Amino acid sequence: MENTIKIMMVDDEPDFVEPIAFWLQSKGYIVKTIFGGEKAIQAIKEEMPNIIFLDIKMPVMDGIETLRRIRKMKPDIPVVMVTAYEDEEKFSAARKLKISGFFSKKGSLEELQALIETILRTHKKLKPSK
Repeated sequence: MENTIKIMMVDDEPDFVEPIAFWLQSKGYIVKTIFGGEKAIQAIKEEMPNIIFLDIKMPVMDGIETLRRIRKMKPDIPVVMVTAYEDEEKFSAARKLKISGFFSKKGSLEELQALIETILRTHKKLKPSK
């Protein structure tokens, strides 16, 4: 389907990402799960998603450094930072890099859906999947 939204989920925890990816796919989104910042940068070079969910805390390359590299390639792509921890310093750094929001790993699927719908309304170029 041409108007389907492609979501990339970047995290280092399959136990967190896989159930959410399954749920998003059931809602009609195309979801790609990537484990790690370096792999995310490579995947984005190959195929640009419409929305990226990016874990802040990952080994090797954290979410902030990954976000910096994403912004060099695609300054206006919607990126939502995902976190299980309160870290105001990282939150502040992420906000300066123009993120579309935060999603808590303790958040509900309904909150996730509302966040995606807000991004789709905010970014007029993106079209919601039917």
